[in-house]
Amino acid sequence: MTDTIDSGALGGSLEDMLTETGQREEVYGEAIKRVLAFQIDAARKTRAMSKSALAETVGTSRTQIDRVLDPENVSVSLETLERAARAVGKTLRIELVDI
Repeated sequence: MTDTIDSGALGGSLEDMLTETGQREEVYGEAIKRVLAFQIDAARKTRAMSKSALAETVGTSRTQIDRVLDPENVSVSLETLERAARAVGKTLRIELVDI
């Protein structure tokens, strides 16, 4: 007797479940923001740049930088994300792909 798991018995993928429950877009949006916040903060730290220095370079407040770096805050504008990315030597790339 072999121990195997029938993946079909589990009822599909996580993506299928999120789509069925109407949570797919929300979860994807939060995941994207988490990645962006992590990447911007990692680049900031690599440059030994304080949050205050980043805020000054971006031309915004330290509070706004805290929002940019908060992985759970998805209400940050694309313009602010782009300015923060440029301030740490990166560029923000957004693209549409077929689903």
